[in-house]
Amino acid sequence: MSFELIPAIDLLGGRCVRLAQGRYDQATEYGDDPAAMAGRFLAAGIQRLHTVDLDGAKAGEPRNGEAIRAIVAAAKAAGSVPVQVGGGIRSVAIAEATLALGVERVIFGTVALREPDLVREAARAFPGRVAVGIDAKDGRVAVEGWLEASETTAVDLACRFEDAGVAAIIHTDISRDGMQIGPNLEATREIARSVSIPVIASGGVGTLTHIEAAAAGGRDGVAGVIVGRALYTGAVDLAEALEAVSCS
Repeated sequence: MSFELIPAIDLLGGRCVRLAQGRYDQATEYGDDPAAMAGRFLAAGIQRLHTVDLDGAKAGEPRNGEAIRAIVAAAKAAGSVPVQVGGGIRSVAIAEATLALGVERVIFGTVALREPDLVREAARAFPGRVAVGIDAKDGRVAVEGWLEASETTAVDLACRFEDAGVAAIIHTDISRDGMQIGPNLEATREIARSVSIPVIASGGVGTLTHIEAAAAGGRDGVAGVIVGRALYTGAVDLAEALEAVSCS
């Protein structure tokens, strides 16, 4: 599997935003047209697009279906680039409905901790189309749109899905998310070394050097990195970053 640089579109009220450290009261808006934002990223030649329904993560069920449908349409027009979606995916029925929008992969977060058998069921029902999102702070898993902490470690949760058939694990360090200080690659690599599932790093990318460091983690099983705020602010040039990753 080649290393993937994956731009993120986070949705709040149908708009493109980025949070700081998972705080809903620290949201910065970057546009009111998610499909246009997707088009900007797709034009650079990305391999995958990451989308999070922040309203859905908080409510426990999807809230931005119209925006997601528009993003998927843009991705299809650009050559059927796969789109993965998380936020409020907490039942097999919701996963099925989300996939029916044309989404390639759904991401289970909160229920991965609370109802792991549900995730296993979904992975069996939709082979290769289910991922697990592990959002952590100080190594502990957070749930309910990052609003609640648990006592379970990120590594322990990842290991629970080793034989579940999930397509990927997305590890986000909440304390770094949106801060552009660099992803927690040490923690991501620890997870990647603990399971055979591809692990994607998320949270904190702020420079091209951060992306190159994540790509170097491919030797430890790190399969990709999600980039958000740095693309919106211009701190990272997407075309340059894609070129750097392709040469790594």
